[in-house]
Amino acid sequence: MIREQLIAPSPQDLAAFLNRHTRTRDCLIQVAGLAEVTYLGRAASTADLGTYLVLIKQDGSLQIHHPTGIKPMNWQPKTDRITAKVAEDVCMLLASRQSPEELVQVVFLEPQVALALELAQAGGFVLKGSEAQMQQALADHPELIEPGLRVLNRELMVESGGIDLYAQDAQGRYVVVELKRGRATQHAVSQLARYVRSVQQTLGDQATVRGILAAPSITAPARLELENRELEFREISALPEHAASALSVPPQPSLFDV
Repeated sequence: MIREQLIAPSPQDLAAFLNRHTRTRDCLIQVAGLAEVTYLGRAASTADLGTYLVLIKQDGSLQIHHPTGIKPMNWQPKTDRITAKVAEDVCMLLASRQSPEELVQVVFLEPQVALALELAQAGGFVLKGSEAQMQQALADHPELIEPGLRVLNRELMVESGGIDLYAQDAQGRYVVVELKRGRATQHAVSQLARYVRSVQQTLGDQATVRGILAAPSITAPARLELENRELEFREISALPEHAASALSVPPQPSLFDV
């Protein structure tokens, strides 16, 4: 869940952190510490120097919270541009929108913590059943991952851990498959890369080893890392009806069935 965390960051480090994660817009950003807040738009306001929590969500919306109360003291339901810069040895966050024309400026004087969090999308799809049940269904139906794929082993133990599915493709190349029921992250990519490396070291350079990450969806940073490592992604969003029904937990008998 925690993609990146900074404790008492310098102005330069905080500005780089904010620009890096607001550019991708695929995580929740939190910054807490001593700050000043200025709003310019349909009206003008300035918040006194104080300790605030700044939230930037994946859709670009901005909220600034006092230490108490449930409502933010300032917010932008939509932003067209969010940038951070260092000026006079402090980090300054600028969040603006064009219609109506508004600007929120946050000057971080003593930032204490900055967090980038990966949160599942509301209503995000998660395959029914446990990962073990998903593994069984895909071991029985490897064609859902790739036509011609033949499963050789499940939970194959290697030096770096247990491989979900160890298979061979139609061309005879070995395939390491890592399964995730929900949205795949960079952690899953790192796992897959370790498993592929372990298998490659065992088989030697004469063998070709592919790596496939199979999940309902994948984060943008994870997909980029996957491509950089020359690994592959397969979207698994549905299982055959007879396989899906096998994942269902049988109902518990009621008092009258005993």
